[in-house]
Amino acid sequence: MKKPLLQFTEKGIYCDAAKVYLDPWKPVDHAIISHGHADHSRWGHKKYITHHTNVPIIKHRLGDINVSGRAFNEPFMINNVKFSLHPAGHIIGSSQIRVEHQGEVWVFTGDYKTEDDGIAVPFEPVRCHTFITECTFGLPAFKWTPQDEVMHNINTWWSQNQAEGKTSILFGYSLGKAQRLLKYLDPSIGKIYTHGAIENMTEVIRPMIDFPATTRITRETKKEELLGNIVLAPPSAHGSTWIRKMVPYVTASASGWMAFRGARRRRAIDKGFVLSDHCDWHSLLTAIEATGATKIITTHGYTDIFSRYLRTIGYDARTEKTQYEGELAEMESKSETEDAV
Repeated sequence: MKKPLLQFTEKGIYCDAAKVYLDPWKPVDHAIISHGHADHSRWGHKKYITHHTNVPIIKHRLGDINVSGRAFNEPFMINNVKFSLHPAGHIIGSSQIRVEHQGEVWVFTGDYKTEDDGIAVPFEPVRCHTFITECTFGLPAFKWTPQDEVMHNINTWWSQNQAEGKTSILFGYSLGKAQRLLKYLDPSIGKIYTHGAIENMTEVIRPMIDFPATTRITRETKKEELLGNIVLAPPSAHGSTWIRKMVPYVTASASGWMAFRGARRRRAIDKGFVLSDHCDWHSLLTAIEATGATKIITTHGYTDIFSRYLRTIGYDARTEKTQYEGELAEMESKSETEDAV
């Protein structure tokens, strides 16, 4: 029996014809990386290939690695297998990975969203036979509000807190979500302060994107300076000693999970804003249809439910286990948070 072009192994998604892995979770010789989040770009590979805007991001995260950058839609050959990277729209530098060999085309999405956030290059559907898709929010209950409306609500919340003499603390993952929030915060309301982990990553990305000015919080920062202003912080900072000196403050989280009733309460957050860097239900279905693929593999999220639905509407759909975590991965470790203070 002919081997599938891409196989799911204990190390990751493997192209045997090219001897290359896509977003492997264990150390390998050759890895093509879709984007910079920790569950997709891991330390320990001998050679990395990724989109050129993702190179400084993964170097910042992983240190001195052997990495080469490629442009979108630029074909490159490895052992007679044709690869190319295509915009995923997930975060800056995020790519879908197209693999073509002997007339067969597969596309691995990594993580993706179809809404144009004004930072990442917008998602482009790629025609293929087999489409490997995440389904982090693969339930009909998930339907996103447009970004402009969400950001208007966030700036209004900040203004209201300022009027009450409180500091606004907004939680978002340090790579991707934090920059998306920062891009659309209204600096006319007040100053934008950042946790060190977010400031460090934003400094890497700032040469590529026009962001409002930010001020890093240090041990010398006094709470009186923060009153009425907004602080961008990673989720892991919530409940830490770092945050206690900011009293009185109001907290909010920006995440797709805020669509669930009770999510805000369980996380002890005062306010929840539904803003995700992943597709909602309708966007997943629209993206899949645009590929023309007949075979669909779901990798992380509501895989069983989503693939079962895809089969009811005529797709040859199945699930595969991976170590990708979707938006659940958007939590830095405690040590990373402390190191950045």
